[in-house]
Amino acid sequence: MNYPNNLSLEQQFKLKIKENQITELRKNESKEYLYLLLRYMFIKDNIIKFMIKNSKF
Repeated sequence: MNYPNNLSLEQQFKLKIKENQITELRKNESKEYLYLLLRYMFIKDNIIKFMIKNSKF
């Protein structure tokens, strides 16, 4: 059974690649990366909320 919270194999692979890249970052670079990541997540949340709010179900 596939649960919505599980990552696909492709997502797991991409996550591992990012993990390897992040471990090579310096502290300051890591903070900047985290900030951008959170910002993009908020934007994604806003897009999803907008789509749900404006859907015609």
